[in-house]
Amino acid sequence: MEPSLNMSGRHTGVWVVCAAYNEAATIARVVSDLERGGYQVVVVDDGSTDGTRHVASAAGAVVITHPINLGQGAALQTGIEYALSRAPEVIVTFDADGQHRVSDIPRLIEALGRERADFALGSRFLGHTHNLPALRRAVLRAATLFTRVTTGLRLTDTHNGLRAMTRRGAATLRLRQNRMAHASEILAEIAKSGLRYVEVPVTIDYTAYSLAKGQRIGDSVMIVLDLFSQELCR
Repeated sequence: MEPSLNMSGRHTGVWVVCAAYNEAATIARVVSDLERGGYQVVVVDDGSTDGTRHVASAAGAVVITHPINLGQGAALQTGIEYALSRAPEVIVTFDADGQHRVSDIPRLIEALGRERADFALGSRFLGHTHNLPALRRAVLRAATLFTRVTTGLRLTDTHNGLRAMTRRGAATLRLRQNRMAHASEILAEIAKSGLRYVEVPVTIDYTAYSLAKGQRIGDSVMIVLDLFSQELCR
């Protein structure tokens, strides 16, 4: 899949969605890097109190603002719905804390076409991680095992925010888990859709900032327990 380029070198068929909550320290660099890559960017400011929306707008992104903090799942759903309204070929989700690499996006998009898939899911365990703490690695591995059991998807990394999806794939997503459990919910929606998916090696650069912004280990355990309880109630 090769989304078209316009005369200014922009990928007219690709929209990148960034969910952001109090990311004023990093969002300008993230948006600028995506803009330099030729991508159209929508930032969903999820009730930030630090001027995130102003910084993102000044950097060149379209900004949609939630008046209150609803959580990353809700912000991604808002961003995906906006991107779908622009008739894209591909929608990419990209974290606002600076841990993803813009250079991985073309590989995700290429995999959609090569594998005739509707979802290309980034995997840090097929690719590389820098400065990933051992305990967090263990929790991520446990979450991956849990998601394999509950969804049947054969994945190596189930909580990676870097993904690409076709318009058809994006239209199947209905995120109701407004907090961090949305990552598992996205995979459940993919499994339910029956559409083809593929994993793609990517690199995650952990920094002190991104680790501090990420969920605490206790939060991760509660997410797993919450998802498990939902499975029992189905």
